[in-house]
Amino acid sequence: MDRRDFLNSAVAAGVGMSMVAEGSASRAPGGTPSDATGKVQSGSVIRTRDGVELYYRDWGTGRPIVFLSGWTLTSEMWAYQMQPLSEQGLRCIAYDRRGHGRSSDPGRGYDFDTLADDLAAVLEALDLRDVTLVAHSLASGELTRFLTRHGDRRIARLVYLAPVTPFLLKTPDNPDGIDGAYFEHLRNQFYLRDFPGWIADNARPFVVPETSAAMVEWIMNQMRGCSMKAVIDCNRAMTSTDFRPELARIRLPTLVIHGDKDASAPLELTGRKTARLIPGARLEVYEGAPHGLFVTHLERLNADLLAFAKS
Repeated sequence: MDRRDFLNSAVAAGVGMSMVAEGSASRAPGGTPSDATGKVQSGSVIRTRDGVELYYRDWGTGRPIVFLSGWTLTSEMWAYQMQPLSEQGLRCIAYDRRGHGRSSDPGRGYDFDTLADDLAAVLEALDLRDVTLVAHSLASGELTRFLTRHGDRRIARLVYLAPVTPFLLKTPDNPDGIDGAYFEHLRNQFYLRDFPGWIADNARPFVVPETSAAMVEWIMNQMRGCSMKAVIDCNRAMTSTDFRPELARIRLPTLVIHGDKDASAPLELTGRKTARLIPGARLEVYEGAPHGLFVTHLERLNADLLAFAKS
């Protein structure tokens, strides 16, 4: 089976193209974050308890909205949300996950517990409260595990954008999931042999036909810069973790947004199930939207995010 066969498989794309440190941090004068010892950190970097430096962007003022990036993607993916929303009364923050973009590549910590602790470190270093969390794809697991480990005292509302939750793996009590051997084959035969080639072959279903080649290249550039350790470990965590019990315990206003043409995380396997598990969650299905709806349907998405964050 060649890459094109995988490209046309919703399951294969679904696990591929989605892309410890809480600290009692305080804010230094002028809003510069400080670490757990009170030492002011330089530039747009937050240091976690295990020494990882997380690069972040912080635009605008007002009620905070924190964006969590998809598998192998970076904070840059949110440019077309953060720029307009930061001019409409929201403080927009996004950071590069460890092993991604401008953040440290420690070669460890790509489990959901540590990734959730990294999110806690960002929220505490910037002393963010009344936060709207927006999580794309893989980050839906980070968001969910953060609530399990750290609670919701800083969080006001949640957005699951094209999530990969609740559970992708086939088990006796999850018969419509995917066999674990298939995931291993995908990692070993494609990611670990020619990840840039796999990205190129799978890029077009991530967007719509009208998406420019330049925009596709911009997305691929982010993915190509991801640490291979992060590529594999994050994918392994994403495809094997069962979030069903944790989702059922969420008690915050939640919006699930998903495209009905999402070849990366098929709606019926992920978004619809996620919305059903979270009490009171509202599901918004975007007709014709793929996994990359943050660029293909940005006007509708931005309007929905603005309304929800200010609700």
